[in-house]
Amino acid sequence: MNDRLRLLLLSFLMLFVELALIRWAGSNVVYLSYFSNFVLLGSFLGIGIGFLRGRARFNSFRYAPVALTLLMAFIFIFKVEINRSGSDVLYFGQLVPSGLPTWVTLPVIFAAVAAVMAMLAEGVAREFVKFPPLEAYRLDIGGSILGIAAFSVLSFLWAPSIAWGVVVAIVFLLVRRTGWLVLQVVALAVMLAILGRESTTPLYSWSPYYKVHTFPVPAERGPYEFAVNGIPHQSIQSVEERRATDQSYFVPYERATSSSLETVLIVGAGTGSDVAIALSEGVGHVDAVEIDPRLQQLGSQLHPDEPYQDARVTPHIDDGRAFLERTDQKYDLILFALPDSLTLVQGQSSLRLESYLFTQEAMASAREHLNPGGAFAMYNYYRESWLVERLAATLAAAYGHPPCVDSVGDVGKLAVMTIGLETDDVTCADGASAPAIGASAPAPAHDDYPFVYIQERGIPPFYLLTIGLILAASLVMARVAGGPFRQMTSYLDLFFMGAAFLLLETKSVVQFALLYGTTWFVNALVFAGVLMSVFAAIEVVRRVRLPDARFLYLALLVSVIISWLVPAGALLGLDPTLRFVAAIALWFTPIFIANLVFAQRFATVEASNVAFGANLLGSMVGGLMEYAALITGYQTLALVVALLYTLAFLAGRGHLRVMREAAAEPT
Repeated sequence: MNDRLRLLLLSFLMLFVELALIRWAGSNVVYLSYFSNFVLLGSFLGIGIGFLRGRARFNSFRYAPVALTLLMAFIFIFKVEINRSGSDVLYFGQLVPSGLPTWVTLPVIFAAVAAVMAMLAEGVAREFVKFPPLEAYRLDIGGSILGIAAFSVLSFLWAPSIAWGVVVAIVFLLVRRTGWLVLQVVALAVMLAILGRESTTPLYSWSPYYKVHTFPVPAERGPYEFAVNGIPHQSIQSVEERRATDQSYFVPYERATSSSLETVLIVGAGTGSDVAIALSEGVGHVDAVEIDPRLQQLGSQLHPDEPYQDARVTPHIDDGRAFLERTDQKYDLILFALPDSLTLVQGQSSLRLESYLFTQEAMASAREHLNPGGAFAMYNYYRESWLVERLAATLAAAYGHPPCVDSVGDVGKLAVMTIGLETDDVTCADGASAPAIGASAPAPAHDDYPFVYIQERGIPPFYLLTIGLILAASLVMARVAGGPFRQMTSYLDLFFMGAAFLLLETKSVVQFALLYGTTWFVNALVFAGVLMSVFAAIEVVRRVRLPDARFLYLALLVSVIISWLVPAGALLGLDPTLRFVAAIALWFTPIFIANLVFAQRFATVEASNVAFGANLLGSMVGGLMEYAALITGYQTLALVVALLYTLAFLAGRGHLRVMREAAAEPT
């Protein structure tokens, strides 16, 4: 195998394993679904360390299959549910610890992920240094693009985890060199056995978001319940069973005063029980929106009332907010039916799949889709009174009057909020309305700050503790495994570029999610688009004589400031085609220019592995800085990006002077 193909395959393998670990670890360690960037940060740390070891005497890459298998065995044997006490941040699901204590499991996973990715990255780095820096970077990005494309195809096919393992095993064997073949084959066989057992376990399946467990339940609770990533999530009951056990799901139809509910929109339709209830109430047509295709498919196959087979129902596999922004349909009733995703947008620290559904702007958008006399309702097991107050206050702000609030049982039980387009479009029970709407209610979430489950603006204490521990562990691991920090001092500008670019990428991902939905497909397209922008910038630098880097930095800062001045919500009202063009211009222009700056600088480095390692370690720090959005919101991250690129410019002034002098010399 020639060196170019080997570097391409190794880069493919590195990104593919990173994506697979984020998905697989989150499916087996409850609440890693809520902290997916925990694995991402470990990956950045490990890749940075691996590149720093690109010229080390001892080659750890040959042990990568063993380390990966040991990590997976640990997670598989010691599956845990992580107990998060306190009410600063809400996590839906059962908060019951199992397996090893959290303080043991999470550090082990972080360190093990970093170790696995360091070994993989060392294999990449040893090939990386064989090429001129820009050519090596080009091949690395090419392999990364193929890696995200392959993983996206498997997600589209709802492939089980064994499919990921087969891809990893094949590429490992293709890129291996001589020595330790038996050990590597045994390790890969054990890994495939673990994933094969998981993938062939009855009643388990995979969606693009979750590992889904379907299991029968006693008749009084309905025929089936579903757990996702180890958390009880949904159940199937016939309308008669639901009516006999819990009247709460029928409350919106009782509160609405309209004599005829011809058109209903249900967001979070899931396995179809809410759709079946709507049909039983005589609804003429239901648009049933569900983000997860596997859950909708299971409902279509297993629900005793067969709601998805009814001609009055049109299923939509889509993000609820994105559907509202695209459709022109008006409804007599819009229902948000327990839309809690139990997971984050992949790779992001705090944005959940449903975050943009509960902002004040989303409530206003739903209001615009109501027919005269129409009503809006939402219900869930909210667990905390402050969350009910926040959502009630959000509805009051969007509609101009308070909603009806029907609470069932103690805190943690079901609460139903119903509001009409006008005050007389709903009838509250005994004149009850929302409690404590006023100064005591937490402020509504907004599109720029969509953190509905965080009570007060700020970084919760356990996040701060986690950030501090990750930084401390990273310093120790980078020093011990990667060598002295002084080797990176001449690449401090690349470190700042890495931190800035991670935040720039994050801002683009979350803002595209607002415009086009938080679906896995939109997320994959944005990440692929970012990598394609990087690749395009490399090709431009290779083929075009660029202006002085100072002018590129100036253009970069101008483009970042423009992206700060224009909020994402301003694009929602545009024609879809114009919206897409504007979004690309607004958010991908800084990404492209940033990569022109990086590629121009990277082309001149002396130790490409050390320079790239410094950049990746900067990306890890940028991942930690993403939590600043919990204070500032996402839009203000642009100012942090501008500051970091300014620091990169100041740190690299000497290199810029050398580049100018070299460019001025006659050829």
